[in-house]
Amino acid sequence: MRKLRVVIAKPGLDGHDRGAKVIARALRDAGMEVIYTGLRQTPEQVVSAALQEDADVIGLSILSGAHNHIAPRLMQLLKEKGLEEIGVKGVFLPGTPMQDIVDFINSNARARV
Repeated sequence: MRKLRVVIAKPGLDGHDRGAKVIARALRDAGMEVIYTGLRQTPEQVVSAALQEDADVIGLSILSGAHNHIAPRLMQLLKEKGLEEIGVKGVFLPGTPMQDIVDFINSNARARV
């Protein structure tokens, strides 16, 4: 069976990516293939990475409050590229146990055709 492919992105201007890196490591340790896009990604760059990497899941780390701008734009782009089934299915606050995130992804990743 193919590993789940997860793109982890740090969109916006927030320059702190420790949390994103911790999540990426936990997902790798759980057997997922993780692509970390780095800091200051635009919604366009995130969607492009998801397309190029054939991602099953996109994880965003946003602490700056820019989610009100970034999430709607990301959803618009996903719809335009035919990836809207990825959607927004979960929000995890700081302190969420890693196993909860792993279990959520395993239960909610987009179905493969």
